[in-house]
Amino acid sequence: MASENQNKRPFPHNNNNPTTRASPTCPSSIKKCIGDEKMVGTANNGRFRQAFSVVNGGQDLGPNSAPASNAGSECGGIEFTREDVEALLNEKPKRKDRFNLKERCDNMVEYIKRLKLCVKWFQELEGSYLLEQEKLQNTLDSAEQKCNEIEVLMQNKEEELNSIIMELRRNYTSLQEKFTKEESDKLAAMDCLAREKEARLNIERSQASLSEELARAQRDLLSANQKISSLNDMYKRLQEYNTSLQQYNGKLHTDLSTVEDELKRIEKDKATMVENLSMLRGQLTMSRASQDEAIKQKDALVNEAACLRAELYQVRDDRDRLQSQAQALTTDMVKYKESSEKYSAELDILTTRTSELEATCSSQNNQLKRLHTQLATAEEKLQLSDSSALETRTEYEGQKKLINELQTRLADAEFKLVEGEMLRKKLHNTILELKGNIRVFCRVRPLLPDDGISTEGKVFTYPTSTEILGRGIDVGQNGQKHSFTFDQVFMPDATQDDVFVEISQLVQSALDGYKVCIFAYGQTGSGKTYTMMGRPGNPEQKGLIPRSLEQIFQTRQALKAQGWRYEMQVSMLEIYNETIRDLLSTNRSSSTDNGVAGKQYAIKHDGNGNTHVSDLTILDVRSAKEVSFLLDQAEQSRSVGKTQMNEQSSRSHFVFTLRIFGINESTEQQVQGVLNLIDLAGSERLSKSGSTGDRLKETQAINKSLSSLSDVIFALAKKEDHIPFRNSKLTYLLQPCLGGDSKTLMFVNISPDPSSVGESLCSLRFAARVNACEIGIPRRQTNNNVRPSDSRLSYG
Repeated sequence: MASENQNKRPFPHNNNNPTTRASPTCPSSIKKCIGDEKMVGTANNGRFRQAFSVVNGGQDLGPNSAPASNAGSECGGIEFTREDVEALLNEKPKRKDRFNLKERCDNMVEYIKRLKLCVKWFQELEGSYLLEQEKLQNTLDSAEQKCNEIEVLMQNKEEELNSIIMELRRNYTSLQEKFTKEESDKLAAMDCLAREKEARLNIERSQASLSEELARAQRDLLSANQKISSLNDMYKRLQEYNTSLQQYNGKLHTDLSTVEDELKRIEKDKATMVENLSMLRGQLTMSRASQDEAIKQKDALVNEAACLRAELYQVRDDRDRLQSQAQALTTDMVKYKESSEKYSAELDILTTRTSELEATCSSQNNQLKRLHTQLATAEEKLQLSDSSALETRTEYEGQKKLINELQTRLADAEFKLVEGEMLRKKLHNTILELKGNIRVFCRVRPLLPDDGISTEGKVFTYPTSTEILGRGIDVGQNGQKHSFTFDQVFMPDATQDDVFVEISQLVQSALDGYKVCIFAYGQTGSGKTYTMMGRPGNPEQKGLIPRSLEQIFQTRQALKAQGWRYEMQVSMLEIYNETIRDLLSTNRSSSTDNGVAGKQYAIKHDGNGNTHVSDLTILDVRSAKEVSFLLDQAEQSRSVGKTQMNEQSSRSHFVFTLRIFGINESTEQQVQGVLNLIDLAGSERLSKSGSTGDRLKETQAINKSLSSLSDVIFALAKKEDHIPFRNSKLTYLLQPCLGGDSKTLMFVNISPDPSSVGESLCSLRFAARVNACEIGIPRRQTNNNVRPSDSRLSYG
């Protein structure tokens, strides 16, 4: 019995009909097409299947949403519904004429073609779903990364807001204390006013009693009137004072309300930030749920493909059954030949027809074999694609593990490289300490807008060889290259923190009981003051002096657990025109104005290698904030001036000294350390600076002292018997640092301006000579017995 669907084409609906057309990425369920959001089941061996819905957000795509991967394929414009697949699988061959094998074979060929087209459509659908899954995974990864960045930003913002709130609360507490103090002063003034009123009443009563004896007591009355007038004046002043106190009280109330409003606003901003963070976390949860839904739909597609494979096996069984039926027909034909012997006339016709049928059957059998071979090839390709996908995933996992392993090895190698570099620097510093050499660091400042541009290329280059990497610098002048090597070379992009990291261990030596001296040398405008002091108001650009103080006080706090107690003293001076000036003196301005000679300071060295400056102000300090305040005070008192080379040129040598006395309460060990941080005035040529008048005298004094410093360095390099330390106040003050037992480091600051290459070359040559000087092995100052009677420590 022929099926009703035998002559119907089971799969192509009209693509122009929007009610029946579906996207290749959105196949229909068993009982409906794309666009229906229901879950429909069918009684197919007891299985229930879910409708194919779009992975992207759980909504169906429109008719034009097919992916580009299906364009131009064999089934690019064909969609299948569940009814189409069932009709294709349940279709039975037409049996009008059981002997018409040719028609049956044509039907079978058409049927197999439709099966192949259906299988290919499902393969393309599975590929599109895999691409969509990868896109969703990438989107989810980017969303998670963005959410993590927002969380970090929110945490930083929250910490900043908390710090602002704490600062406002502290201000609020201080204002309350001031208000309480003003109230107590007001009450005291009121009591005083009441007493004055009572005294006035007493005087008035005395006046009434003395009025009866007016003639006899005129002199007494005159004196009483004078007292009354003075009391009235005092009463008026007290009233005015009371009024001012009331106004001040009102102002304090206004400031208090303003601070409270600001605190409420900040708390409201904090709440808003927390709400935004929770909203972003919700979006992340939704993204993860969407990914889980996509994974579930992928599993459903895999199950659907398995069902289709089972149905293909069933079709192959049907084909075998048809072959057996063909064999049965051949047997019937033989029987008919035996029975047709009676009809000789019809025998020839039947024989001819039988031969034709046998030839047709043979050709159909060959065609069936070819189709069977093609089907087997398609199945093998499907298996190969599955195994290839599995191998690709396995290879991806292996590559991922290999990448993680390589990243771990790279991190270990970088860590070992950092450790090796630290060990090299430590050993290098130890060698220099044993040799007693002065260490030299070179720093090249960045180019400024006012600097010129060299026509011969770069003025400074930095060698990249392993032996001198980070320690060498080459200078090009007139086609010649001059090479220098120092303990460290900082390129223009080096930050203040990078520079301080290299000297932090040297600063630590001061707490260990050593004499430490760090001074900056270079021409005007090369960045010496910036290196030592930094830029005020910018924490990231703090100089070596503020950073050194922070490290020392932090380390002092950490060493309390080990029983160490430290006392520290600070002094600051400048050498201006060969004259010492105390920058912390309270009467400094009055003693130096109008060229009047101030206090005379004398430099003295004792037998232990310590230096003292007579009458120099030395202050005890307990925190880094105290020292920062003193640094600001000294910076305002320092002599600066404007030249053609620098807007604010230092016109004096600045010397900062921190004296450290430490005692270990458990071991009774005592140490005495000194930290000298010196910002030298810049050398300059009169032809370039354009100095006149007082600036000319300052330039001459600066160049003279730096020339004396050069003479001392030459004498030390040649190991002469006489070192001319007394030729200037600067060299005499630095005598313990240059010729004693201290740890000394010099910063040579270089300007990249091509017009200053001559001065830069001179500075580098001088630094090379300094680096070759041997001043002796540093000696630690300890005392295990008793503390010296003089509580003030030595200068150097």
